[in-house]
Amino acid sequence: MNIQRETSGHIAAIVTILIWGTTFISTKVLLADFSPMEILFYRFLMGFIALILVRPNMIPFRNWRQELLFAGAGLFGVTLYFLLENIALTYTYASNVGMIVSIIPMITAVLAHFLLEGEKLRLTFLIGFISALIGLLLITFNGNVVLRLNPLGDIMAAGAALVFGGYSIFMKKLSAYEYHIIELTQRVFLYGLLFMVPALFLFDFHFDLSRFSSASNILNMLFLGIGASALCFATWNYSVGVLGAVKSSAYIYMVPVITIAASVLILHENMTWIALLGGALTLLGLYISEMKPKAKLLENGCKMDA
Repeated sequence: MNIQRETSGHIAAIVTILIWGTTFISTKVLLADFSPMEILFYRFLMGFIALILVRPNMIPFRNWRQELLFAGAGLFGVTLYFLLENIALTYTYASNVGMIVSIIPMITAVLAHFLLEGEKLRLTFLIGFISALIGLLLITFNGNVVLRLNPLGDIMAAGAALVFGGYSIFMKKLSAYEYHIIELTQRVFLYGLLFMVPALFLFDFHFDLSRFSSASNILNMLFLGIGASALCFATWNYSVGVLGAVKSSAYIYMVPVITIAASVLILHENMTWIALLGGALTLLGLYISEMKPKAKLLENGCKMDA
């Protein structure tokens, strides 16, 4: 793999995670005036419009197999993932959701092992996962001995993690077509919005624009729609195409670290030494997960010498 291209893939993943790590706070703020379904629909509608404005071209219909991949990515990565996550936030703590969603890398690795070529489970990934998991547990509990379980919300969060793993598989398969990343993301968003339409009638959705009179609601929705959706899905999809589903998903370990840092800076919550230790172990786990096998390093070195 071209070193410059691989580096750009890592940078894209880091940018994505830095923004996604703060979305729990914005979603929590918006849940005071919006239902989970309303947040989901408005943010991705904004994101889709933004992508169309940036690049008006759209991918033409090629064949039904390709369209099924786009539809699967839209259903899993947009509709189901965020609907489950937003509903989970209404039943359980944001820290619980952040912790449970952080098992996405392991789920993705297992799915990729069976469904994708060249993405087999490696020992370094498993060691990194264990290190990151211990760190994430420390961050989540942050010195609290009592485990706060909320079964319905936690189960929904686990469901969100599972469907996002599936989304990564769809995106890796779609990356083989080498479409422009913005056009590819447009198509995924389009299917995601189409799958949301039936849900609008099933869940609590009201077309009431008066709630956007609040500057806080406008700014948080724009952040979720343009930043966390349009921009981040494009950068994430690019990262998956370059690095693969497994290596990209490992960056999700950083989400709780960023979330707790944002909570300290924005919400002025206390930072304990346990949380700091957890953050260090999580980052160590990410580093180990991203390590290349020695054989691969030697092979790359031989190529460079040649």
